[in-house]
Amino acid sequence: MTKAIAIVLLLAMIVHIIKPLGLPGLRKRSDFWKIAVFAFLAIMVVIVLQQL
Repeated sequence: MTKAIAIVLLLAMIVHIIKPLGLPGLRKRSDFWKIAVFAFLAIMVVIVLQQL
């Protein structure tokens, strides 16, 4: 599950660098780091839930 999340969000980051997604908070190319922070948090949540 974590690999799938990582791959999808990595692709989203690459697409965002090429052409910004235009979503609120993601309008500039330099906002790709926000996707990385979300990916990190999502992976951590999945790992914690798997440990329960």
